[in-house]
Amino acid sequence: MRARTLAPLLLAFLSVQRLLELRLARANERWARERGAVEYGRDHYPLFFVLHPAWMLCTVLEGRASGRRVNWPALALFVLAQPLRYWVIRTLGRYWNTRILIVPGGERVTGGPFRSLKHPNYAVVALELAAAPLAVGAWRTALAFSLLNAALLLLIRIPAEERALAQYAAQSERT
Repeated sequence: MRARTLAPLLLAFLSVQRLLELRLARANERWARERGAVEYGRDHYPLFFVLHPAWMLCTVLEGRASGRRVNWPALALFVLAQPLRYWVIRTLGRYWNTRILIVPGGERVTGGPFRSLKHPNYAVVALELAAAPLAVGAWRTALAFSLLNAALLLLIRIPAEERALAQYAAQSERT
């Protein structure tokens, strides 16, 4: 199978998946805000809405242009990442979100994949950002967006989450 055939199918899958996840995130956000959740890191949130659609578009464009055969090991890695994604979402339940929302009285989740990794969702996303483009021969996209994602996560997102959790812990100790 040629990458040019798989690339649009991959784009369709990712588009549906991400839209359904945004729908779930909005429902969880409503639930969290009804319980007094406070949002942190709002300023950097739009960067994800640039990064992910741009990654998807570049994956399909470079993949269609590559003329290569499908890289089956990379596709298998992408497919194997999907159950991990849903394990994270299921483990977090109502607390899963695309935003940083701290719910008063909530507890930090330490079960499921969080027993082994502090940020398993970000590990899954990093795996996807590399594997999906590599599956269709889009190595430039894999490299560029893996680096952009790493910078966004390591320099901005994860520190914002850690600050939010630290502030919440400090407030909880005072009250």
